[in-house]
Amino acid sequence: MDEESADLVSDLPQEILQHIVSLIPLEEAVRTSTLSTQWRSIWTPFLVNLEFDSNETSTKQLNKIMATFLNSHNAPQLLKFSLTIPNKLEKNDQFFLVATKGAHKDLLLNFSEQNKDTTTHFNLVLEPTETINSTTFSSLKTLHLRSVTNIASNFVSALFSNCSVLESLKLENCMGMQDINVKANRFFEKFIVVDCKELVRLTICAPHLKTFWYRGVLPIIQLKNSTHLVDVTLNLKDGNGEKEFDCEDVLSLLASLKDIEVLTISGWLLEVYIYIYIYILVSLTNFNSLCCVIFEKLEFKFNKLKELRWIDSLLNKHKRDSLACFLNSTTFLEYLFVNIDEKYCSPIPCPLFHQYWHEPHLWMDYQMVKSNASQLNHLKIVNFAGFKNEEDELLLMDLLLHKAIVLKAMIVSLSTDNSSWVVTKIPQSQLSKTTLKCHSKRTVVSSSTIDCSFVLTEQVNNDSCL
Repeated sequence: MDEESADLVSDLPQEILQHIVSLIPLEEAVRTSTLSTQWRSIWTPFLVNLEFDSNETSTKQLNKIMATFLNSHNAPQLLKFSLTIPNKLEKNDQFFLVATKGAHKDLLLNFSEQNKDTTTHFNLVLEPTETINSTTFSSLKTLHLRSVTNIASNFVSALFSNCSVLESLKLENCMGMQDINVKANRFFEKFIVVDCKELVRLTICAPHLKTFWYRGVLPIIQLKNSTHLVDVTLNLKDGNGEKEFDCEDVLSLLASLKDIEVLTISGWLLEVYIYIYIYILVSLTNFNSLCCVIFEKLEFKFNKLKELRWIDSLLNKHKRDSLACFLNSTTFLEYLFVNIDEKYCSPIPCPLFHQYWHEPHLWMDYQMVKSNASQLNHLKIVNFAGFKNEEDELLLMDLLLHKAIVLKAMIVSLSTDNSSWVVTKIPQSQLSKTTLKCHSKRTVVSSSTIDCSFVLTEQVNNDSCL
């Protein structure tokens, strides 16, 4: 296919291109502006320069303009604001706002300031209004806020209060924001916070919240009255930050998640979770029996958890054992995904537990870990991504194959490429006979600790060896 025929879609009338864009999610739709000049013309912004005499006036007027923009028509649109607001100092505040409206009752607001020499810390309070007025965003269901600053915080709060049927909110890269307090009504179901690096506290009170995804530094997270929560992501790639670590905050957070069904979590937080119990129980139990207590006396269970995604930069002995310990509290787990990738943070352990870090009585040998692990009666699928053929990975695989009595498949993806391999554990005595049965591509990895090897068979369509 030559270049001219390959770009036939871009030559379609603008009305048709707009209709195509209206059929896909807003964040994906905006990316079409990079395809060609024709696609970019759809997103040509209409520039509005606004100058207000006070912050309160700017908030009211900007809300009216945004309401008009949102209700204008269904095709995707882009509007760019330049706003000047006087402050108590001699220099006025000026910030820019790019508003992108999708066709599915969604809105993306991207803020930026003219002067970014210093970052002003601020708190963001988002609450629904009790009264409905003519400027309410009564149709808006999805709101994405990027780079919110102190100057824009009042406008954002007022905007949220007028979103009477908002279902989904995303906050991204909001520098200076230290505290988020969200109170939402019965329509609010999804909340995402991404890369707000100075965040210290996050409080959510949303009775019908189903999905909460968080990525960044670990703040104090309080989930209040969120009894419908199903899917949670805690990608703590930036570690604990500079604040003092609080054990009670971690326990309170995990306890609030005990009824969820899907959890993605940084491995280091589970490691700390187990260390908390080590620290608590060390004064109550002698070292020789402490390991069994850790496995049997967890304060609460995750009895509704069906899917666990464990993410970290590496898998060592302590992370392996803490994951095995956590699995004892997931009685009905069906799917386990272990993702090892260097992009994930693996912080230095909390100093509170550092004195026990190398204590041999606290971290058992592998056979004792294996004997104290509970049966995984419902685990069906295990998937390792970033497999490096290291000893602790092999031992975890061995433990899962031993304890998961209804396991249908264990699949590993190598760190060197995107190939996927099905894992089978074979005793050394049967290894030669088994590997000669078919001609599929296979590789064998062996453990120095256990008397068996793992046969990895590359996944292909219609593989008769599976």
